[in-house]
Amino acid sequence: MKYKLSVIKFFSSAHALREYKGKCENLHGHNWKVRVCFAGTKLDNCGMLIDFTDMKKYLDTVILSLDHKFLNDTPPFNKINPTAENIASYIFSQMQNFETENAKVNEVEVWESENSSVTVKL
Repeated sequence: MKYKLSVIKFFSSAHALREYKGKCENLHGHNWKVRVCFAGTKLDNCGMLIDFTDMKKYLDTVILSLDHKFLNDTPPFNKINPTAENIASYIFSQMQNFETENAKVNEVEVWESENSSVTVKL
């Protein structure tokens, strides 16, 4: 059996898209929504894949560096374009630091608005 656990957190930041022609090349902000999923097949002795509390703490650690920042000045987005796709990829890679033997990052979804999101998955 495969289990997939998800947590959702929010953060706010501003960015200006480089090499983009349109209104999003100008400085603007978003209230981002982030969903991170861990997946695995083996539960621990307590019957958990990974504790939801730990997942939330790990995600808080990652988004702390992005919250209320101008992303264009914040590594790694001072070198790569702060698109929703790149933000999702960054969060995915950072969350991999918290993987356990049984629970691996499976998917990250980032919404830049209520109607627009990007998903990165294995």
